[in-house]
Amino acid sequence: MFLSWPVWALLSAGFAALTAIFAKVGVENVNSDFATFVRTIVILLAAGLMVHVTGNWQEPASVSARSWVFLVLSGLATGASWICYFRALKLGDAARVAPIDKLSVVFVAVFAVLFLGERLTLLNWLGVVMIALGAVLIAYRG
Repeated sequence: MFLSWPVWALLSAGFAALTAIFAKVGVENVNSDFATFVRTIVILLAAGLMVHVTGNWQEPASVSARSWVFLVLSGLATGASWICYFRALKLGDAARVAPIDKLSVVFVAVFAVLFLGERLTLLNWLGVVMIALGAVLIAYRG
């Protein structure tokens, strides 16, 4: 069961949902940038512990320059995303901020087609449109 990507994706979604709820409570009386800093330290420690426990340390020299560039870019994008996310949570309702944040699913689909050459079927595109519309409907304050 734990070798299947859908299981890990659903666990990711569940933890992401908890992230929004915990973060909304956490930023209540804290500056959002400081909250992002604390979250980053916790994640750094947790990731380091995971590498240690699983024995998956890899010599940095064994990583290609291309991989380093894209891992650093990914880290910068993650940092920017978290800073924006925590600021949005500070200013808005978690139930409306999180769906807009999940428009990243729509952006990933578009970017994967444009930059990675991936192909989506008509049914896949229908799902992408439905995710976008659903996020907007959830976030809409009417």
